[in-house]
Amino acid sequence: MEDSIFTKIINGEIPCHKIYEDDKTLAILSIAPAAAGHTLVIPKVQYENIWDMQDDDYHYLMSIVKKVGLHLREVTGKDRVGIVVKGFEVPHVHVHLIPVDTHSGVSFDPEDGLKQVDFDSLSPVAEKLRF
Repeated sequence: MEDSIFTKIINGEIPCHKIYEDDKTLAILSIAPAAAGHTLVIPKVQYENIWDMQDDDYHYLMSIVKKVGLHLREVTGKDRVGIVVKGFEVPHVHVHLIPVDTHSGVSFDPEDGLKQVDFDSLSPVAEKLRF
């Protein structure tokens, strides 16, 4: 399997704004955020499909998703942190965490205004969220 963009980020070949990292997972800010603080939690082992993950890896990933989600809720002060696993754009499992006050503030549709943001503009957000 060819290295995904996330594997390249994990290997340090592409820059990112890290929010959290341990030996098995990486949490980074999305470069096309649906809301401020939109974070991706990624296993360091490249699985193309979440259902193909080893059980231990899946459970560990989801424990980190919860840890990061609770942290995002606390730091951002938002009422909710939405969770989405789409599995289409990148052949590497990743979980979207989106801090929001209401559901109406979230859209993944590019026609609804979802756009890639300037990479450097994410620095202050990353600094606020990093732990």
